[in-house]
Amino acid sequence: MANTITALKQQKRNPQRVSVYLDGEYAFGLARIVAAWLEVGQRLDEDRIQKLQADDEVEAAYQRALNFLSYRPRSAAEIERNLRKHDVDEAVTEAVLARLREKRFVDDAQFATDWVANRSELKPRGAYALRAELRQKGIAEPLIDRALNGLDEEQLARAAAEKKTRQLSRFDWPEFRKKLSGYLARRGFGYDTVAEVCRAAWTDLHGRAPDTNF
Repeated sequence: MANTITALKQQKRNPQRVSVYLDGEYAFGLARIVAAWLEVGQRLDEDRIQKLQADDEVEAAYQRALNFLSYRPRSAAEIERNLRKHDVDEAVTEAVLARLREKRFVDDAQFATDWVANRSELKPRGAYALRAELRQKGIAEPLIDRALNGLDEEQLARAAAEKKTRQLSRFDWPEFRKKLSGYLARRGFGYDTVAEVCRAAWTDLHGRAPDTNF
């Protein structure tokens, strides 16, 4: 049995939604983009109504995802977690992610590459720390490997150590080494890189190599 649309009214509390009236009574609300092709006098059967409501559910989740993305780029896993937190159905989530990928709003490979580049410029980290961060973001291992390929850890460690070195200038070599190596290790740099950068930083600071090995 089909029902006739008797009115389509913009909602006062949310102008982006439309109230649909069937046979003179309020039936349901839809996002304006979902209701765009409806018109008064059109007849809707139950299957069509269910399809409209399903499309509306996807649209609502899509808009939520866009809002989540507006603050900063996100991985697909981050968006999925956010939608799950708001009790969005798994099938709806998949539809939203497919739409976001199609429009290139979500691209985990680019996300990983940009994450590494941003960290390298603003907050240098070693490969170990970067890998852990990207795993936490839900990035797949092959994409992490690709993003970390060619990473110059020694250069990044030198950049990370630059400001800290000046702060440690009053310490003798053993204390300088202990503090700077701990600082670099906490940022995910490996032992060999830390040892080399500590020696180089001390030498640059004092104009001579340290008296003892690392």
